[in-house]
Amino acid sequence: MSVGHDDRPPPPSAAHFVLRVGLTGGIATGKSTIARTFAALGATVIDADDIAHRLIDRGAAAYDRVVAAFGREVLRDDGSIDRGRLGRIVFGDAQRRGQLESILHPLIRAEAEARIERQTRLGSRIAITNAALLVEAGLYSDYDRLVVTHCDTAVQIERLMSRDRMSEQDARARIAAQMPAAEKVKLAHYTIDTSDGFAPTEMRARAVYRHLQFDLQALAPRG
Repeated sequence: MSVGHDDRPPPPSAAHFVLRVGLTGGIATGKSTIARTFAALGATVIDADDIAHRLIDRGAAAYDRVVAAFGREVLRDDGSIDRGRLGRIVFGDAQRRGQLESILHPLIRAEAEARIERQTRLGSRIAITNAALLVEAGLYSDYDRLVVTHCDTAVQIERLMSRDRMSEQDARARIAAQMPAAEKVKLAHYTIDTSDGFAPTEMRARAVYRHLQFDLQALAPRG
């Protein structure tokens, strides 16, 4: 049976419209700080890393596929996946990293969308998905707006060395392995420079959030 125009589901009303926002940026550029600020201002924040971690827990959707793809060498004695070992395998190996991403990204995408839908039913109007690889995975086009964090490379290196206790050489290698910030910035609706500390960063995040509230009103269906 063909489906006529009148059989299609109605478009979302303004009351049920949610502005989907992707938040991304390089490692140690302040994504988590920005996400916390957005959450404090009333946004629903979905953390893709948190979803990924849960997906590889024992018994979760990606566990068996990851173990099958990468072997028992990624397992701890208790059978759980050691994320550090898995990370070392895929870091610097584009083919292995792509293999992991092909397992995780569709599941992350589906779970993020399910969480957004749940929050929409609860009245959320702005949903922020915090994900490091939105641009690399081509998922940024899923979102109404893209916010990109960035900072001076020297600051990024210092943060990474302090946060993850790595050498300067390792920090530079980790940054070099990622897509250049300038490429992500080209695709952004809004950018937030986090180079000069928390207070200025929070002020910029609040300004971006005000713009997102205007965007919500502008994009929401009428009627």
